[in-house]
Amino acid sequence: MGLTPTGGVMMGTRSGDLDPGVLLYLLREEGLGTEALEHVVDREAGLLGVSGTTADMAELLTLADPDARLAVDLFVYEVRKAIGALAAALGGLDRLVFTGGIGEHAAPVRSAVCRGLEHLGVELDAAANNAGAGRISTPRSRCPVQVIPTDEDAMIARHVYELLATGHAL
Repeated sequence: MGLTPTGGVMMGTRSGDLDPGVLLYLLREEGLGTEALEHVVDREAGLLGVSGTTADMAELLTLADPDARLAVDLFVYEVRKAIGALAAALGGLDRLVFTGGIGEHAAPVRSAVCRGLEHLGVELDAAANNAGAGRISTPRSRCPVQVIPTDEDAMIARHVYELLATGHAL
């Protein structure tokens, strides 16, 4: 994620990182104003924009439509590219963790993301992945791969408590 949630890997309706030329094209050639442009990249792009049907990964995985397949493939590519970039910046991977809606609930996406990461020590256990186990890598994998449920409400409550406990105003 960059300055806003729009940057980074594409999401359900957010574009993720874009060539700035796309924005200039939409401003100049399509006549979009800044509010309309913001709406497009935040609400009409991502999985929804590529598939043309839905922002829901679970639904996309059930569709035979080529645009739905393209949306899934593009998402997988972007996640794999982000992992590679972070591995390069960090000098490797100590652990790979899937979390959030797609990370927790889309075994085919986890499998596709991990395919091609073997050079980073990732070796997925297909049965554990399909079962939604906590650890989905093989015992001999140099890089443990885990699925950890997100509890955003608990994290927000924890941060608010810490702010209040230290006397910081919200």
